[in-house]
Amino acid sequence: MRQALPFPLSKDKTFFDSLNDWIGDIFYDILPEKGYELRDEQIFMSFQLEKALKERQVLFAEAGVGTGKTMAYLLPAIAYARYTGKPALISCADEALIEQLVKKGGDIDRLDELFDLNLDVRLAKSRDQYLCLQRFEGAKKRSEADFLDHIEDTLPEFVNKTYSMQQMYPYGERSSYPELTDDQWQQVNYHPIQNCNACDMRNKCGLTLHRNHYREATDLVICSHDFLMEHIWTKENRKHEGQAPLLPEVSQIVLDEGHLLEFAAQRALTYEVQESSLYDVTEKVMVDGVREKTLGLIERTIDLHTEFFRVLRSNLIPSEEDRKAIQEDPLLKRIGTELIKTVDTLLEEFVFEGELFSIPEYELNLAEEYFEQYNFSMGLFVENGDAISWLEEKDEIETLVIMPRLVTDILEEKLFEGKLPIVFSSATLSVAKDFTYLADTLGIDDFESFSVPSPFEYEEVMEIFKHPVAQEEKASRVMELAAEGGQTLVLFKSKAAMQSFKRAVPTDSSIAIEFEGDRELSSVVRDFQEGKFQVLCSHHLWEGMDLPGDALTKVIIVDLPMPPSDPVFDAKRKFSEHPLEEIDLPFMQLRLQQGVGRLIRSSSDHGEIHLLLTEEELRIEHLWQNVLPVAAKNR
Repeated sequence: MRQALPFPLSKDKTFFDSLNDWIGDIFYDILPEKGYELRDEQIFMSFQLEKALKERQVLFAEAGVGTGKTMAYLLPAIAYARYTGKPALISCADEALIEQLVKKGGDIDRLDELFDLNLDVRLAKSRDQYLCLQRFEGAKKRSEADFLDHIEDTLPEFVNKTYSMQQMYPYGERSSYPELTDDQWQQVNYHPIQNCNACDMRNKCGLTLHRNHYREATDLVICSHDFLMEHIWTKENRKHEGQAPLLPEVSQIVLDEGHLLEFAAQRALTYEVQESSLYDVTEKVMVDGVREKTLGLIERTIDLHTEFFRVLRSNLIPSEEDRKAIQEDPLLKRIGTELIKTVDTLLEEFVFEGELFSIPEYELNLAEEYFEQYNFSMGLFVENGDAISWLEEKDEIETLVIMPRLVTDILEEKLFEGKLPIVFSSATLSVAKDFTYLADTLGIDDFESFSVPSPFEYEEVMEIFKHPVAQEEKASRVMELAAEGGQTLVLFKSKAAMQSFKRAVPTDSSIAIEFEGDRELSSVVRDFQEGKFQVLCSHHLWEGMDLPGDALTKVIIVDLPMPPSDPVFDAKRKFSEHPLEEIDLPFMQLRLQQGVGRLIRSSSDHGEIHLLLTEEELRIEHLWQNVLPVAAKNR
């Protein structure tokens, strides 16, 4: 149901005139009366967002930490959503940041209470954030692990019984199972191999129920950048297939931590071939009654697939990075081509098997969908096109990943060419007030921008120390700094770097340390904020985490966050005339600013930043010192 505007309209004023007046009343009169500090930067930002809505612009809104960005963009967004009758879409960098935004006492909750807005806020999380009943049943058949019993106990009664639709409700989010490790969750969550359309449990699926729920939002829909990109890429195909798009029609898009959108766009466009997934699919269709010809083709496919991955592994370029580059090998292309031909023939035989009903319908549909995607992905790999390929472990499964080099053309066509107001909001969108790097990587030609500083006096509340230290000694230096006390966030440039440190932590250490991935991230952050452990180690929390006061008093940055030497960034460097200046340095500078920005989140905050730097990192001090809010001291 469409909700009332938070201010009255009159015949003498347009909606935007009234919105302008309302924003002014809130920031100049109402909030100060309620004890809130008057912030010129926040007021300026909110008026600029109102202008972007009116003119339907792409706006880069860079506002320093402590500006109050969330309230600045939420006020005009909510009013415009109610005016248009379409919700505003708030897209966050990841699922953990979504939880931060909607947590009890957070900005949205506080705004709702301040102005009695009766906000309708709904979450649209990525599909892998939901329990898959099919995979859960499969996991129970393979294992008797205790965590599966825990999930079983939490399932609503209607999952295993017959109830009317009115008695069903959303369930099964990742955040509902905080004690599960990422590895455990990845045994039971949604996986692209699943054929949801053919699933006989679809009407009772938590993912389906959540989707039906958030599509009816009136004020705000909150999702991750990854899910927004998946929605954009699949929107037209879903319409052609008679399905509703993943997200509802919206009045505007706010990209919180919008500088990370490019990486989400690239991830959404990747195609994957996992070694073990093929074995799982074929095992389910090799049943009694299947024709001998079909069985022979399945066995031939398995043999070729196994050989393909064997040759693939032999052609990996040695690297410490998570993404392993693959060197050219004609044999690999020949096997891939033979695989495509064999799978094409197999798909033809599946038509006959379907007519004979020799394979259960769900398993056959799943296999057909899987092999169609398999051949499409393998075709991208064997063609000498503009794609980038690498091997990495996903959910502990070796996975061939194929991705287009650039996403700028697709983003320009599907996102930025429309008439939808789009706002990028972050403390770090520019390098020295220049937005060119971000605009170029996203294919944005026409945009407006502004940059306002943080209201904090950093010299009085923050100290930054630089530690000259050899790479092999960084782990012990982290432990020494942690032993000095204080709630400490340790930031790593990659998952591999974090895991290396984890192996180096003494087993008899008395310091309470938790690592990203050991359990659901938002619950880890919540426990850290409550002081239940002292040290949080992460490779993702460079941006967005908001822990004011004594909840965080020390940030340790283990390495300068230079982009990795992996196939994705190597491709960007290859097509740049000046890769250091155009690719590596802007990425590092933006990320470093984000990491440092975790420390001071309110006017009462204080603390230390520690940069652990090798000789090589110290030699380029002139390239990172100027992006720090205060000068770094030797220690």
